[in-house]
Amino acid sequence: REPLLRFLVGAGGRLRMGTLLSRQSCQARLRSAEGMSLAEFLYPALQAYDFLHLYQHHGCRIQLGGHDQMGNIMSGYELVTRTTGADVFGITVPLITSTTGDKLGKTAGNAVWLNRDKTSPFELYQFFVRQQDNVVEKYLKLFTFLPLEEIAHIMEMHAKEPEKWGPQKRLAAEVTKLVHGREGLESAKRCTKALYYSSVEALEEMSDQELQELFRQATSAELMLEPGMTVLDLCRKANAIPDGPSGYRKITDGGVSINGNRVTNPETVLILGQHILKNDVSLLRVGKKNYYIIKWLQL
Repeated sequence: REPLLRFLVGAGGRLRMGTLLSRQSCQARLRSAEGMSLAEFLYPALQAYDFLHLYQHHGCRIQLGGHDQMGNIMSGYELVTRTTGADVFGITVPLITSTTGDKLGKTAGNAVWLNRDKTSPFELYQFFVRQQDNVVEKYLKLFTFLPLEEIAHIMEMHAKEPEKWGPQKRLAAEVTKLVHGREGLESAKRCTKALYYSSVEALEEMSDQELQELFRQATSAELMLEPGMTVLDLCRKANAIPDGPSGYRKITDGGVSINGNRVTNPETVLILGQHILKNDVSLLRVGKKNYYIIKWLQL
């Protein structure tokens, strides 16, 4: 809510142009084909003012960020010290990058969140399971509390049996347990078995929350089981296939599965325990990526 003129006279009067222009990030942008907008140039000043505001109103004396934030943190340090004379500090840490060298974060669109609503335990687990051999040892040292001797042993075993992906699985388990607790790790393992190993047992144990997390794009439907209800009836009531012969062929051509098992006879009658699991759920898949979570009422 700070008025622009007061900001320019206050914070702007204490930030030196030469310092801002000499920042490596600023120089790189100025030399680029796109150039540098005024908004980009003023960003360090706004972040510096954040530091000042947090110090004055909340006693914040340390700003922590990736090493790409060094210039912005320095601007904040200079503004706070010149305005208040207080001792404040900046800490930078190495960036974690993807296998292609890209930054991981909100701006890049590939952030991994601690909040379950943004990154589920399953998604967090899978992120670390998919890490390549050339970074997994580093990540074990950065993100877990395993002793260095144990990490060395894990990597030795991996050299003998790389097909087991031992370090990746241990990394994923340790981080998921650290962030979401043991129940979060068990949830991630259930989701993994259900999705990648078509485990009916895992599906039956999954909660509604886990189903929604695992199949975020899935359509949910609540249906009543009627006597003699068939696979074709289910697909049509869930609006999973088109009406008419094309929908019928979708099933006969093998494009439909229920709970991980392909169904090719549209007239197959739904059976409790096979098509409808113990938790009153059916997972219907049409094609490769279209999932439908069916909740059965009053069974």
